Amino acid sequence: MLLVVTGKKSVRSLVAFITYWSAIKGAVKRITGLYQTISSTLNVEFAYDRRKPLIKDLNLVAEPGKTVAVVGTTGSGKSTLVKLLFRLYDPCEGSIAIDGQDVRHVRLSGLRRAIGIVPQNPTLFNGTIRENIRYARLDATDEQIVDFMEFQDGYESKVGEGGVRLSGGEVQRLAIARVLLENPKIVALDEATSAVDTLTEAEIQKALQRLGSGRTMFVIAHRLSTIVRAHKILVVREGKIVESGTHGELLAKGGEYSQLWTQ
Repeated sequence: MLLVVTGKKSVRSLVAFITYWSAIKGAVKRITGLYQTISSTLNVEFAYDRRKPLIKDLNLVAEPGKTVAVVGTTGSGKSTLVKLLFRLYDPCEGSIAIDGQDVRHVRLSGLRRAIGIVPQNPTLFNGTIRENIRYARLDATDEQIVDFMEFQDGYESKVGEGGVRLSGGEVQRLAIARVLLENPKIVALDEATSAVDTLTEAEIQKALQRLGSGRTMFVIAHRLSTIVRAHKILVVREGKIVESGTHGELLAKGGEYSQLWTQ
């Protein structure tokens, strides 16, 4: 307003600026707001080599607060879906949107604040468990950090370079605790329980139930026991969704998911 009064900017310029700023705020609000509907449209396609598409004709919708699981054999393209959502890659065709906003039109920093990811191999530095969890939110209090998960040797245990002093289950539980502390609207777990024993898996499942409360979740897992409660399960083969439904519905079909379940 001061610029208009002093004559340095015209009213027209101010109106243009307000319009532009409103558009930017709207985009950010849609990404970080209360609703987190994720959709892919226009037959999303992705390929490292355009002659060999890895994702083909992908169409899906993940509704707010729901858990969507993606399963399939190794190399089927399921992990690539998370990479497209997180914008590690952009689709060659089609688009991926959150609350109707194409993720390519949102600043990467804002998008990645809205999405928490639990990778199969999380990055850890040579510090304590507490320090590695706090990395997700540097202003977090000690009470907030220890609220999410217990560790057998305590939070002051050194993890070693890359987490060499922790078991596979402890590494992944630490990664889940990071995401819980970060408190994003959307969570993606990339094969987050593939390297743990049955007892540790049960502990992780308890943490995931808390993590999934009120959030939109993508779960990619080899162990189908981790996703039986998912609201929707997508079976991917050669980059295409070949089956979709709940655990019970897919078992009743006796198709590809049923075969994976009995293996």
